[in-house]
Amino acid sequence: MDLKFVDADLIEQLERMPFEALDDLQFGVIVMDRDGFVLAYNAFESSRAGIDREKVLGRHFFESVGPCTNNYLVAQRFIDQPHLEEFLDYTFTLRMAPTPVRLRMLARTGSPRQYLAVIPK
Repeated sequence: MDLKFVDADLIEQLERMPFEALDDLQFGVIVMDRDGFVLAYNAFESSRAGIDREKVLGRHFFESVGPCTNNYLVAQRFIDQPHLEEFLDYTFTLRMAPTPVRLRMLARTGSPRQYLAVIPK
């Protein structure tokens, strides 16, 4: 799959993809329900973060998987904005040395899912 982190139609593509196809992407993708519980966690992100997908699925991302994102910069944006399309330079600090990344926060009004795409900087 030739889908890119910066593609203008990324959310439309993600909405149509079966979860298994996420493993073909060359960037991390965390798919959550609108309450923040992880529905899918692709192989790129699992490998980069060093966390097995089985330990992530079904857990609340912002509270127990990536609590370093449980703040107004990331988690609160998903809560406050039912339609979200933002890039953010960020540093992950949990379970690893401080790691600079670029986040892409994606949600669309009416969708039961929201997405956090991650690429190393």
